[in-house]
Amino acid sequence: MNRLFFALCFSISIYSFTQNTATPRSVSAPTISKQTVPNTAKPWTFWWWMGSTVTEKDITWQLENFAKAGLGGVHIIPIYGVKGLEKEAIPYLSPQWMQMLTHTIREGKRLGLGVDMTTGTGWPFGGPNVTPDMAAKKWQYTNGKVESVLTKQAVKRAAPGGAGLVLDPFASEAVPKYVQRFDSAFATVKDLPRAMYNDSYEVYGANWTDDFPNEFKKRRGYDLQSQWAAFMDTAQALVRIDYHQTLAELLAENYAKKWTDWSRQKGFVTRYQAHGSPGNLLDLYALSDIPETESFGSSRFPIKGLRVDDQYEVDRYGTPNPLAMKFASSPAHLLGKKLVSSESTTWLANHFKVSLSQIKPQLDELFTAGINHIFYHGTTYSPKNADYPGWLFYASTNYGMNSHFWKHYPLLNRYVERCQTILQNSQPDNDLLVYFPIHDLWATQARAGGGIHLLEVHHVDKWLLKLPFGKVSEWLWNNGFAFDFISDDQLQHFQPEASGKYKTVLIPATTYLPETTLARLGELQKMGVRVIFMEHLPKQPTGFYRQKERNEAFQKMLQTWSGQNFPSLQDLESIKPQGLEILLTSANLRQETWAKEGLKYIRKVQNGKVLYFIANQDQRFSEGWITLATSAKKVALYQPLTDKTTLLPVKIEGGKTQVYLTLRSGESCFLRLDANVGEGSAPAVQNLADVKNVKNTAPPLPVSPQAIPLQGTWKLEFLEGKPYLPKPVTLTQLGSWASLSDSAGYFSGTARYSLTFDLPKGVTSAQKITLDLGDVREVADVTLNGKKIGTAWSLPFRLDIPANTLKTKQNRLLIEVTNLSANYMRLRDAQQPEWKKFQEINVVDIQYKPFNAAKWSPMPSGLLSTVTLEASKN
Repeated sequence: MNRLFFALCFSISIYSFTQNTATPRSVSAPTISKQTVPNTAKPWTFWWWMGSTVTEKDITWQLENFAKAGLGGVHIIPIYGVKGLEKEAIPYLSPQWMQMLTHTIREGKRLGLGVDMTTGTGWPFGGPNVTPDMAAKKWQYTNGKVESVLTKQAVKRAAPGGAGLVLDPFASEAVPKYVQRFDSAFATVKDLPRAMYNDSYEVYGANWTDDFPNEFKKRRGYDLQSQWAAFMDTAQALVRIDYHQTLAELLAENYAKKWTDWSRQKGFVTRYQAHGSPGNLLDLYALSDIPETESFGSSRFPIKGLRVDDQYEVDRYGTPNPLAMKFASSPAHLLGKKLVSSESTTWLANHFKVSLSQIKPQLDELFTAGINHIFYHGTTYSPKNADYPGWLFYASTNYGMNSHFWKHYPLLNRYVERCQTILQNSQPDNDLLVYFPIHDLWATQARAGGGIHLLEVHHVDKWLLKLPFGKVSEWLWNNGFAFDFISDDQLQHFQPEASGKYKTVLIPATTYLPETTLARLGELQKMGVRVIFMEHLPKQPTGFYRQKERNEAFQKMLQTWSGQNFPSLQDLESIKPQGLEILLTSANLRQETWAKEGLKYIRKVQNGKVLYFIANQDQRFSEGWITLATSAKKVALYQPLTDKTTLLPVKIEGGKTQVYLTLRSGESCFLRLDANVGEGSAPAVQNLADVKNVKNTAPPLPVSPQAIPLQGTWKLEFLEGKPYLPKPVTLTQLGSWASLSDSAGYFSGTARYSLTFDLPKGVTSAQKITLDLGDVREVADVTLNGKKIGTAWSLPFRLDIPANTLKTKQNRLLIEVTNLSANYMRLRDAQQPEWKKFQEINVVDIQYKPFNAAKWSPMPSGLLSTVTLEASKN
C-alpha cells in the first residue's frame, strides 16, 4: 500500500464537484477537460461486444438509442462471438478494433455518453501475451520442497484476440509486461475512454508466485519453508496469517497499484472490483478512483407484491448484501471519493422475466449502502438487422433495445438520475468506524480452492457474516447506526480532525491484532476518539516471528485498556440489547430508531444540511411519526419517482424532531432538513425539487382514506405485440390475460383495459384521490377522461389523480398494460430456437443449464387484482 498516497487522500479533496458531472480526480489521476466529462448522474450500462463483430453504423445507431433512453455511458467488454460470423470478428486491440473504439468515443462525446473499457477481454486479466513466467501459479509441495507450478487457468469468456493464460496477480513484473500490449495499441490514439476497468478477482487456485519465498522472508522475517509443518497444521494460525498477509500485500502492490498507476499515467481513471480476492478489500478498493461492488441475484426483500424468481439457487450463488457493498463505499467515504459504482442486477431473474418493479428495490439497496454510480448488467451489442430477440449475453438482465421494458426504460433512468444527482453531490454523514479484523479470518481454514480466503460478494456467509465483525455490523445496520468500515492501514492514516465526522471506532471481538493497530487506537483515543472493544480485548499480536517477545509487549499495551465495559454479541441477540445502544448513544452517535421497522437509509450532508435517502424494503412500516437523530425545524420530502417535493408535519417531542412520514412498502424518498427547497438540485434533471410543487406550510396529518373498488365491465383489447393480437374480450373480474386463451398465453406486448364508472356519493373530484392498480404485470400507462395520469412501473402500483380530473358521472378510465416477453419466448423457442447461436457458453438459464423457454408455464400478465380509488377525507 502506498502510504504517502493514502495520507494525501485524507488531506486533499481528490474530486472536483462540478455540477452533474461527478467525475473523480485523484491527486495522481489525469486531468479531464470539462467538455469531455460524461454525465455520471445518469445510469451507465455494460455493453458486451460479441466477438467484437461491430460496425460503425450499428455502433452509432445503438448509442443514439441509449442516449434517448437516458443512459449516461457505456462500458465496452469484448467477449466470445456469434456462430457463423467468425470471419467478421475483429481481433482485440487490432488497428480495426481501435478504430471501432475511437468511433465509439467520438460518437459518445457527440451524444453526451461516456465510454469505459476493460483492460482485457472477458475476465480476469490475461491473454495471448501472457507467457508462462507471467501466468497465475500455485504452490506444490514435492519431496520436502515447495515448487511453483502453473494453474493453467485461461481467460473466461475471451473475445477473439483475447484468449490466453490468466495473469499472475502476485508477480512484480506481470502487470508491467501485460500492459505493454495496450501501450502499443494506444500509442497513436488521441480519443481515450474515461476509465479502465478491472473485473472481480476470479483467479482460481492461484496462491503463489515465483518470488514468493523471498518476499515472504523479507516481509515476515523468517523462511516459510522452515515452518511448513506449522503452515499446514490447521490448529496453528500464526504462520497461516503471515502467508495471507504476504499474498494481500503482493496483490495490492504488484497488481492493483501497478495497474492503477499505469492507467492514470495513460490518462484513464480506474474502476476496480476488488471483491473475490484474497486481499483486504478495503485497502484494494481504496487504490482505485471509482471502487465498484456487485449486485448479483435477488435480495429477497419482504416488499409487498415483490416477485422473486424461484428458480434462482440461493445456496449456489448467494444473495446481494449491503454489508458487502459497504466494503466499496467505506474507503470512498474515508478518502473523499465522489463516485462508488456497482455492477447491478446480474441474474435478477431468468431471461425475459425481469421487470422494472424488480429492478428498483435492488438499486435502492445499493443507494442505501453508499453506491451512487449505477452500471446496469447489462446490454449486448446487437445489429439493427438481427432477428428478435437479437444477440444476447448468457446472463440476464437484458437492458437492450429488444427488452420488453425498453419503451418504459427512460422512467427507470430518470429515477436513477434524480437519485444519483443528489447522492453524488452530497457527502456521507456517518458517525462510526467499524474495524475489519481480517487476521481473524485468515487464522481460519479456508474452503476455497488453493486454501486461501476469497472475499467474494456472493456468499458473504462464508467469510463476513460468520465473524463477530459481521454479526455486529448486521446489528448496527438494522438498528439505525450509520457506519463505515476501516482497515489496519487506513487506521494508521485516519485523522479525526481532518475527517470531522467519525467520533467512535468499534473493534469487534477479535483474537489477533497487529501491534501497530493497537498502538494507533491508543493514539486516537488521546485525540478524543472513543474506542469500544466488543466482548473482550484482543488476545495476541498477529504474526509468527518473535511471537513470545512481541506478545509480552502486546500484553503490556493491553493493560491500558482493561477495566472498560465490553458489550457482547449476546447483548445484541437478547431480548433487551439496550446495553450497546446506550453505550453508542452515550458516545454521541446518532441512532435512527425507525430503521428497526425495516426502513433502510443513508444519511448525508449537502451544503451543510443533513439529508436522508430512505427506502422501505419491508412491510412493517407504512406511515407514522418517526424521530430524526438530527434536529430540524422543517423537513421537506422529495420523491424521486414523481419529482415532487412537499413539506412534512413536524413536531418536537422530548427535545427531538419528529416528522410524519408516509412511505409504503417498496417506496423510497429523500428527506431534506432545514434546507431551502430545491437546494442542491441540478438543472439537467427537469423540475428536481421544483419550488412550485412545495406547500409553504406543513399539511395536516392524513386521515385513513376511503377505499372504493372500481366495479363494472372491463373491455380488454390487445394493441401491439408478438406473435399476433388475441381477440378483444369483456371482463367482470380482473385476472391474468394469459389464462384467457392459448393465443393470449403466448402474447407479449401491450393491451388496453377500459372502464366507465361514476363517482360514488360523498366523493368529490376536489378530494385527494389515488388510483391503486393492485397487482400489475408489469407496467401500466393510465389515462383518465382523456388526460394522461402517469405510468405505474414500480411497487406499489399507485398514481395520484390530479384535482378536478374526475367527474361525477361517466368517467372513462384507460389502462394500457405491457407484460414480459417470456410468454412469447415460450412459442419462439419451440418454433425457432436457432436464435441461440453464440459461442462458448451460448445462452443458459438462471441455473446455468441450456436455455429452453418452450417448457415454461405462462407468466401472469395484465391487471391481476381489483383496481381501487382511495379518497382522502382531508
